[in-house]
Amino acid sequence: MIAKNQHTIKEEACVYGVGLHTGIESKLTFKPAKSNTGIRFVRTDLEKHIEIPADIEHVVDISRGTKLGINGNEIHTVEHVLAAVSGLEIDNLLIELSGPEPPVMDGSAKPFVDALLSARIIEQEAVRKKLIIDKTVTFNDPAEEVDIHVTPSDRFRITFMVQYDDEVNIGTQYYAIYSLSDNFINEIAPARTFSLLGEVESLKDKGLIKGGNLDNAIVFVDKPIEDSEKEKLKELFNIKDKITIGEKGILNNRKLRYPNEPVRHKILDLIGDLSLLGVPMQGHVVAARSGHRSNVELVKKIRKMFNKQFLQKEFSKARKEQEFISIDIETITKILPHRYPFLMVDRITKLTPKNKIIAIKNVSVNEPYFIGHFPEKPIMPGVMILEALGQAGGVLLLNSLANPDSKLVMFTSMDKVKFRKVVTPGDQLQLEVSMIRQKANFTVMEAAAYVNGKMVASAKLSAAITEK
Repeated sequence: MIAKNQHTIKEEACVYGVGLHTGIESKLTFKPAKSNTGIRFVRTDLEKHIEIPADIEHVVDISRGTKLGINGNEIHTVEHVLAAVSGLEIDNLLIELSGPEPPVMDGSAKPFVDALLSARIIEQEAVRKKLIIDKTVTFNDPAEEVDIHVTPSDRFRITFMVQYDDEVNIGTQYYAIYSLSDNFINEIAPARTFSLLGEVESLKDKGLIKGGNLDNAIVFVDKPIEDSEKEKLKELFNIKDKITIGEKGILNNRKLRYPNEPVRHKILDLIGDLSLLGVPMQGHVVAARSGHRSNVELVKKIRKMFNKQFLQKEFSKARKEQEFISIDIETITKILPHRYPFLMVDRITKLTPKNKIIAIKNVSVNEPYFIGHFPEKPIMPGVMILEALGQAGGVLLLNSLANPDSKLVMFTSMDKVKFRKVVTPGDQLQLEVSMIRQKANFTVMEAAAYVNGKMVASAKLSAAITEK
């Protein structure tokens, strides 16, 4: 069953190693995070420490593993780390990384699980959201013979099947898990990544898997090895002794941790990729021959099918409470159509339906307009303060509608605009917007922005509600 409340860790934990594809050494640090902040990565080796949310919106490549990125900042091969976090049912973490890729460790999620357990998982007060699959979702890729079905279930389950040609000593393997809390740590987390010899040679030739070796991957031999190739393989995998092939067709007879370790690792990858939903899922995933590309396509399809469900849940909650709701950035991106660098609302702290909204905008020196707007003495442009107020007002208006996901808010005028104080990097804008009157699809609102309790800008906003 899915845990009722959110979880983070009590203290920091670190691991060290080289990245699978880049071969670059890095330090990965798990840090506690507040409720409703989600899982976020940050590259500490870059000048700008930009946080990258671990969600489907920030997936930039899936050719060899799952890569996240934002504004040119990228992190390679995150699936094993995310599998560990998701498998332990942790909701909020900041993951600092001193390089472009997490350490591959032994090719499994176990080292990350051990680090997180050593940091002590603790419960938080906030309730854990979950996505309940109430209708079947399917994804098919006939060219790759991939089939995935997600059906309603009373809990999160995975049933997985892999199938390889006769020349590969993997064959057809099947495995199922029925509970993360019961099955993940001992049955899934230790399963290591694997590859076919032909794939490895091709990837090496392309300059990938620079950190890959027989200590962090199982290599299955899928073709005859001539004597002339053995020296090349010894150099390729840094093997000092002679090349051998085990009875299961494994290069240098590496021992499996489970007879069906490959399919267990496929489940591990799937858990990591499904975490990109940004919320735990209640449903039964049945997958055949799936990989990262199809996993990510499945996540996109689920998000598209169930996005309306999330939006309506948040708004119906606000209407029922009639007083207070805290809306995080994940939900804000489902309400507003804006994205970086033009999303100007970080959090909504109070919403009284059809009456008033209070929102927060954290002003960072990394805002793109500071490059050209008084760069010697950065000042937030007044028009951007108005845009932030307008976006907060947009959420207030959409909350009053029966089908908010099908509407857009278009501002028609701004009157009585006044700027009283400058806003600079490090300030936190408190955005307060109140509804004065609303007739049909036309609304007038009073808006004001504050820093440390002092008003910095105010305006009267008029807006029209239109169809998307």
